[in-house]
Amino acid sequence: MIVCLALLAILLPVGLLTKLFAFKELGGFANFDLSTLVKLLVMAAIVIGAETGVVLLLGLCHPQNHRARSILSIVTSLLKYVAGIVILCWGLSILGVNVSTIVASVGIVALVVGFSAESLISDVVTGAFMLFENQYNVGDIVEVDGFRGTVTNIGIRTTSITDPGDNVKIVNNSAMKNILNRSDKLSRSVSDIAVPYGTDLEKLEAGIPGLMQSIFEAHPDMMKRPPVYLGVQALADSSVVLRFVVNVDEKDIYTGARTLNHDLLLGFRRLGVECPFPQMDVHLDKPQK
Repeated sequence: MIVCLALLAILLPVGLLTKLFAFKELGGFANFDLSTLVKLLVMAAIVIGAETGVVLLLGLCHPQNHRARSILSIVTSLLKYVAGIVILCWGLSILGVNVSTIVASVGIVALVVGFSAESLISDVVTGAFMLFENQYNVGDIVEVDGFRGTVTNIGIRTTSITDPGDNVKIVNNSAMKNILNRSDKLSRSVSDIAVPYGTDLEKLEAGIPGLMQSIFEAHPDMMKRPPVYLGVQALADSSVVLRFVVNVDEKDIYTGARTLNHDLLLGFRRLGVECPFPQMDVHLDKPQK
């Protein structure tokens, strides 16, 4: 609404001074009466009310499919622009302005503005291609320039990404390049558990399959399949590091790692293996006589 009023405030004086607008039906701008103002207000209220009503109806839809949510988001954004254009054109026609004549007369100006608004056009076109190519959707977890978060809104010009700390990053659609969509496939939560060098590794590995199955049965809603033991990851200073992974959805990648760490620690204790404390062995040479 503010944009429409600003455009009217700019176009009307310019049109009057250049005699581009011919208010023959109104008898000149000085004879602008109250009824015309009321028509403008009623028209704006109708358009804004209709746009708000459609947006509210769309807001009642809560599709689980990410593609459908993306389409709803971009349609909602598009409605705002359409409402602004309708108010502008309808308002000019109420004032007695021949809108088609204006469009034909300002072709050169529109060309100049088009070049100056190159980034705006690029944002709109890029957003349309991303939607058609299904590169990402609302609800997907993406990583852009090191910022990782969930796509919460896709608009005509911008995309909003919210990280786990509820920080929102708004990115122009034309800047959404080299996107890493982490929701396309299952992700892996990794857990590295250290055991003492004195551990009977063969005996421990014999009990690991049963432990993996029990961990999976305790968290079937998060883990897509039982965790997998990959083997010895490293020979550290005071321990042997074992690596475990489990397939989860991207949204659960950190929760999965924490859960796996917790259950492995308790499971190893039940198997008689305690995680080692950091320690240092010091060897002193006997003094020579």
